[in-house]
Amino acid sequence: MSSHLKNTVTITFYLILSSSIFYQSNGVFYEEVSEAISMKRMEKTTHFHFFFHDIHSGKNPSAIKIAGTQDSSLFGDTYMMDNALTEGQNVSSKMVGKAQGMYAFAAKNEAALLMVVNYEFSYGEFNGSSISVLGRNPVFSDVREMPIVGGSGRFRYASGYALAHTVYFDPKTSDAIVEYNLYVKHY
Repeated sequence: MSSHLKNTVTITFYLILSSSIFYQSNGVFYEEVSEAISMKRMEKTTHFHFFFHDIHSGKNPSAIKIAGTQDSSLFGDTYMMDNALTEGQNVSSKMVGKAQGMYAFAAKNEAALLMVVNYEFSYGEFNGSSISVLGRNPVFSDVREMPIVGGSGRFRYASGYALAHTVYFDPKTSDAIVEYNLYVKHY
């Protein structure tokens, strides 16, 4: 009788142990990770200053209309962009990256854009990293603030804000140069 009980306990123990090993080897749907404990990283704020060149005219525009209406209303007009980011206001100054994404006129009664853009850097210590902005841009306001919602590379888990100020606009071509100041919190 005792050998039967011993065999039953041994088999039960084996089944419990093997099922827990099997469960762990098949992965989990989610897992809590505490990076604050495993990695001692300090959050810092980096300020970026650059100029965004939104060119609609010429043989090689950096922004093109991809959707919208043919009437005089701008509401719904949507543009895809791959704009140069430069150190200075002149387009021939040192290029530091690209603004890639889209913007759309999202308000019926004012020129307010929905901006969905990644600022991808190609120069210096942040080469290959990007910052993502998603927000409202009322283009005729002197300074517009948009939230930084994330990033990649050195800007993983980034937050902060972007300030935009138009320094040049041609109403005939819609070409524009916009000065940007980004304040990015990152690790």
